[in-house]
Amino acid sequence: MRRESLAVSVPYGFRVGAWEVREPIGSGAFGSVYAARRTTDATDAEATATATGTATATGTGTGTGTPGDDALPSRAALKFLPTGTRTPRQLHHLQELTRRELETYRRLRRPRLIRMYEALTVSAPESPELDGATVLVLERAEGSLDTLLSRAPRPAAGPALLAQICEGLHQLHHAGWVHGDIKPGNVLLMADGTARLGDFNLAAELDGTHAYSPMFTTSDYTPPELLWSEINERGLRTRPSTDIWAFGVLAHLVLTDTLPLPGATRTARKETLLRYARGEEELRLSPELTGPWREIVTDCLARTHEERAAHGAASLLRRAERAAGASRAPRLPRLRPRPPARPRAGLAVTTAAAVLGAAAVLALRDPPPHTSAYGYERCPAGSACFFSERNGEGEMCSWTNDDMNWLTGEETCSWTRNRPVKSVFNNDRERKRNHALAYFWEPEWKPRPADGDERIGCTNVDVQGNLAGFYAPLSHKWIPSCSTHHYAPPPRTAPTAPTAAVPATAPTAP
Repeated sequence: MRRESLAVSVPYGFRVGAWEVREPIGSGAFGSVYAARRTTDATDAEATATATGTATATGTGTGTGTPGDDALPSRAALKFLPTGTRTPRQLHHLQELTRRELETYRRLRRPRLIRMYEALTVSAPESPELDGATVLVLERAEGSLDTLLSRAPRPAAGPALLAQICEGLHQLHHAGWVHGDIKPGNVLLMADGTARLGDFNLAAELDGTHAYSPMFTTSDYTPPELLWSEINERGLRTRPSTDIWAFGVLAHLVLTDTLPLPGATRTARKETLLRYARGEEELRLSPELTGPWREIVTDCLARTHEERAAHGAASLLRRAERAAGASRAPRLPRLRPRPPARPRAGLAVTTAAAVLGAAAVLALRDPPPHTSAYGYERCPAGSACFFSERNGEGEMCSWTNDDMNWLTGEETCSWTRNRPVKSVFNNDRERKRNHALAYFWEPEWKPRPADGDERIGCTNVDVQGNLAGFYAPLSHKWIPSCSTHHYAPPPRTAPTAPTAAVPATAPTAP
């Protein structure tokens, strides 16, 4: 790779912290990546920073040069982000997240996300083009899935790699992040042949059910709804189902060496996507895609977000493992809560925060009790989630606000037209008031002053579990407490609803 074509050009042998820059690996719109070798620990590096071609570096110095989990490796990948893209406050935030990520990473038995060791700032007054640049010290991979597919289409290890990619998506979504750019070039292959997700430049942290990312996407891996998604001062609104769509495209490519939407050019394929989104064209998958993988890809490439949201990363992982004959992924551990503050104002800040995603993705929130045992972990923090099957399984619909009618409006839950709700999770510890979740038989519910809301059920905060009997709510409302309202007799023949869903893992409600 020619250095003059790189977004950030760094001379061979340049020193930053404990690292010496070697050959370039790749470059993109957000920075350039170089191979690097560790020459000394960070303390010694700063002491010798006056040597020619050496820059001092401020930031996290997690490596000690001694054996152990926190020891810096002998080689790494350095991602240089251009000068002036980080403020001191953002860098401090990045450094704190890096420290927490290192603590958290050791608790994952089988990590599928590229590890981040350090976040540094270059101090090199003699090199104005590098002075002030941010450097992310990342785990070094051997190559990418993109390179593998160019050499060996339909690789024999394809199904196993897809299961590992699903595992990475599960870890990422469990952390409350959307990757936003799943494609072969961002799936990195390690020395042992396993896959890990990398390049979190477009990663965005969920704020309720949505996240906001920069307005850049890879067109062949973009779901239909993003073609019309609004772009505001915070960026492009996206959701975890964006990654589910991209995984479906990726799986079709890995298993058949073709993209699922035909066309000789990206423009032609986008036109095909538009026709598919409008219902003018059906999905025509390759005949080489058979069995459970065909079912998986079909579900991932459903037209609407609502259909795709029923197949979260957790359930997708289990299906991919069965299809690939792979061993079951270990349960994600209970981890520390994420930092309370994060940048929120303006596209520039949101974009900067997204670039920090490589460090933040493993700062997983502490899940409510028992969530990892069933399917409830799919429910985003701050949301009300309803499921078509017991124990948080099946299709899911989630909201952060009241909804007067589940069948119309921006957020719909189409499966409730014909199927009842079997389980519920009130995952709203973050709300300052109105924690309880009341749900109603009919749309357009109206309070009745004489005997309270005409509701069929109510679930208090942090409560999850199965609903005994036949419950077919079509609207819901947040209220202060389940005990502050009365039940009206349900208008149909059905068991009286409990004041809280009975947790699936406990004999009685908390």
